[in-house]
Amino acid sequence: MAFPSPLITLEEHWLSRSVRDFYVANNTKHPNDEKGLTGVITPALMELGETRLKSMDESGISLQIISHAPNTLALNLATCLKVNNELSHFMKSRPGRFGGFATLPMADPQAASGELRGCVENLGFAGTLIDSNCEGRFYDNHFFWPVFEAAAELDVPVYIHPSPNAQTKPLLYDGNYPDAVAESLSEYGWGWHNETAVHFLRLFAAGLFDRYPTLKIVLGHLGEMLPFQLDRIERLTSRLWPHVGLKLERNLRLVWDENVWITTSGMFFLAPMATVLRQCKPDRIMFSVDYPFGKNEDGVAFLKALKAEAMVSDEVLEGIAYRNAERLLKVSVK
Repeated sequence: MAFPSPLITLEEHWLSRSVRDFYVANNTKHPNDEKGLTGVITPALMELGETRLKSMDESGISLQIISHAPNTLALNLATCLKVNNELSHFMKSRPGRFGGFATLPMADPQAASGELRGCVENLGFAGTLIDSNCEGRFYDNHFFWPVFEAAAELDVPVYIHPSPNAQTKPLLYDGNYPDAVAESLSEYGWGWHNETAVHFLRLFAAGLFDRYPTLKIVLGHLGEMLPFQLDRIERLTSRLWPHVGLKLERNLRLVWDENVWITTSGMFFLAPMATVLRQCKPDRIMFSVDYPFGKNEDGVAFLKALKAEAMVSDEVLEGIAYRNAERLLKVSVK
């Protein structure tokens, strides 16, 4: 049975041949190649076409916002241009069914901000999805802030997505078990989500949201653990940080309520969703699948479970399914 309203998903991935060529040129294995932990998914990840569309149709997904899969290398501008142009061409070939988040050369923030402007203004992209680190570097450094400035001026969101970090893995996750287990723990098993949450808190502590009060940030995976710690962090930071000289104009709760949206990507579990519903304004929660790492049908089953368990009203569920994304991304679906 189809879901009763349209559906928009916005953490949905693709792996470009241009990016794989960039890794080959740099003598580096891509984290999503066929021999990696998620290698069984690689063919679906590289496919832009009928298989992807068929899966959407079978689950009643009206619009999929596509972004590039996570990287360990900082892509150069030339590669990003190829990726964005290829995605734009695909979007035009299936009008109304696909949108895009720009891929940016984050190691060159001036070039990245220019590419973001071009993708939004000329290609119709909805914003950008960026890796949660740039070869181990985090974006609280003012060096990276031209990208956030451009996003704020364009009024488009920046989706911060987990990505592997070779700097933190040996320190926190290598242990008395196979390296493949350490790699899993450092990524989707725990570390990705923890590190993305820490990264958001670093941006907050650095005053990013004081500098750009209208900046829009999207966090996936039910908020990357933050909803479960938010009250404690808010209480401690507002009480203690001013005593060490950090007096932010916008406190954490205000930033959370006004600058942050979260998605359900790959986290189709009712217990954590109950916390999210208490911690987030209903218009800040959006449906996503994490395709092809997640299955479209599992995402739709999760939405149906929310309704069956009466966890949300029909109005709130409709917002999660598509209306909140329509407003944030300035798109519309039938």
